Amino acid sequence: MVYIAAMEGGRKVEFVESLQPPLPRETKWVLIVSTLFGCTVGCRMCDAGSDYRGKLTAAEILKQIDYLVNKRFPGRLPDVKKLKIQFARMGEPSFNPAVLDVLKALPGLFPIPGLIASLSTIAPENSGDFFNKLLELRKKEYQGRDFQLQFSIHSSDEKNRDWLMPVAKWNLAKIAGYGNLFYEKNLRKITLNFALSKDIPLDPSKIGAIFDPAVFLIKMTPLNPTYRAQAKGLRTGLDQLSGVAGKKIVAGFKALGFEVLVSIGELEENLIGSNCGQYLQQHLRSSSRLNNGYTYDIQ
Repeated sequence: MVYIAAMEGGRKVEFVESLQPPLPRETKWVLIVSTLFGCTVGCRMCDAGSDYRGKLTAAEILKQIDYLVNKRFPGRLPDVKKLKIQFARMGEPSFNPAVLDVLKALPGLFPIPGLIASLSTIAPENSGDFFNKLLELRKKEYQGRDFQLQFSIHSSDEKNRDWLMPVAKWNLAKIAGYGNLFYEKNLRKITLNFALSKDIPLDPSKIGAIFDPAVFLIKMTPLNPTYRAQAKGLRTGLDQLSGVAGKKIVAGFKALGFEVLVSIGELEENLIGSNCGQYLQQHLRSSSRLNNGYTYDIQ
């Protein structure tokens, strides 16, 4: 379920609650929040980068979480085995220092064993201070806890990565070095995410030469049919109907010792336009007006 929130000054963001069929909410519940009003990166496949209007405050990020929790579990802690809170919707989270404040607060706000913080990033070059502080948080507030850190990689070729994500960012070797420091043994591995696109190279041997399969796992997803991806002529390299495509790549990673997750979302997500930034774009393009208020349910 995708929500649109109108914050102070009328600026709008998306946030999401998600289930993993067939698991019920009581087993696993995922909350995905925005950290920027739009995004400055402008990734070729992401609709969140079309209109940037600043950073959310820590309070505005927490309001997204609080709304979802109070809707499902009014006045009490979420009664779930796994509560994953992902900083992975609109905006590159490392561009907003308030994300660190929220991450620091989460274990106290949700003192439950199943809390998992999750952050997805392209690792921008000018965000070193953010990642240094994130590493400190990992070693203090999240020591002994699962923390899902995901790097958006998308290609084994640096030139193609630069085209897909047109901003100065860490190269693969620097990402590997940071991941080695961030990883805590016997807990969740660092995720390398590849949204497979036709004609965008992905060579497992090049990834294997840089990343340690004892520290990193591979996650392969389809390239979602966003407005921006279609405008740039990008097509998925992973068959969303069957999940059969990319067998050679999967086999190549597994032969190198990597754990590989092939994540095929529900087709309903595409039908309702729930990909990152897409629903807000639909709203902004439509002539319909939302009622006055704070949050609006989009189903």
